[in-house]
Amino acid sequence: MPDPGNGGWGRWRVVAALGVTQVVSWGSIYYAFAVVMESVRRDLGASAPAAVGAYSLALLVSGVVAAPVGRHIDRHGARALMTGGSVGAVLLLAAFSQVSSTAALYAIWAGLGFVMGLVLYEPAFASLALVFRTDLRKAITVLTLAGGFASTVFWPLTQWLATALGWREAVLVLGGINLLVCVPLHAFFLPARGQPAGAPAGAADHADGRARLLADARFRWLALAFTLNMLAFSTAGLHLLAMLQEQGFTPETAALLAALVGPMQVAGRIAEFAFASRLSAARVGEIALLVLPVSLALLLLAGGSTAMVVAFAALYGASNGVMTIVRGTVPAEIWGREGYGGLTGLMATPVLVARAVGPVAGAAILALMGGYRAVIVSLVAIGVVSLFAFWRAVRGSHGRRV
Repeated sequence: MPDPGNGGWGRWRVVAALGVTQVVSWGSIYYAFAVVMESVRRDLGASAPAAVGAYSLALLVSGVVAAPVGRHIDRHGARALMTGGSVGAVLLLAAFSQVSSTAALYAIWAGLGFVMGLVLYEPAFASLALVFRTDLRKAITVLTLAGGFASTVFWPLTQWLATALGWREAVLVLGGINLLVCVPLHAFFLPARGQPAGAPAGAADHADGRARLLADARFRWLALAFTLNMLAFSTAGLHLLAMLQEQGFTPETAALLAALVGPMQVAGRIAEFAFASRLSAARVGEIALLVLPVSLALLLLAGGSTAMVVAFAALYGASNGVMTIVRGTVPAEIWGREGYGGLTGLMATPVLVARAVGPVAGAAILALMGGYRAVIVSLVAIGVVSLFAFWRAVRGSHGRRV
């Protein structure tokens, strides 16, 4: 097919293709582990921290590769890289379905972490930046509207497959879905070329530019805000089912309540889309960052109340959904969209490292304090500090429309 960078409806075909692949990639690689984790642990005779550690290693690897992946997409396009990532997902999920030792589990999840760095939101956003000269924020919002259904679809789907077939067979099916869906969509619909020759250099394209960014107080405050925000979300995300079960919900009810987060992510993104012409991404970020600690306070006080947990899921999901857009657009509002992949990749590195650390930190607090109440209190405090750091980063900045 013609390169989608030519404009017109070709640009939106890229969004549509990525919308489908993001649901599958997030659902099968990122979210499914929470469903099968306990079964994996029992089969391998591993401790809970050891099982969570393999997943955290994957998230750490995804953070390490974020910046070079973004720069590669800027220069060479996304087609080959993201297609290769989906092929890797197929092979590594198949290997995961056959794992028989903790050492092998860690090796496989290190590889899946590399795959995450090639196929999740950060490279997808960089792909969109190649084909959207205007309306990048709108394209990112539309893409994340689709991606928000990943947990809603794949948590129940993975649970059903694991119950009906066993966790190993369930993971093998997830690999097959990547083969049938993600590989062809990435191969045929993504831009094959990077930025045109002579395009202006981006803020993070060269070593001196990256050094100037790291010396910029706005960059450091923004990175801190995004990093702490991700730390809170990643901790709550992996431990949410257990948090709800500690409050007295059955595993099935906990899974259903947790699945509400996905639609609420979508609802938050719809609201962001509706107000995009009236509010800058920075102002939207301030609102979303305020909502997070409020939602966690509701979970803290829920005490097994279904209504309180539903309210938590609504606010938590909306905040999480909107922050995905904020992370993709605020850096461009401040520093411009030239070299977008390199810029957001550099910003994403500590954020994705925090995504790796969060589940382990939550498990450590749980082991130390003996319950999830202390974990939730810690997350409320982290959310408040994240809001302050973001305000310091964007105050007095009107930004630019992207």
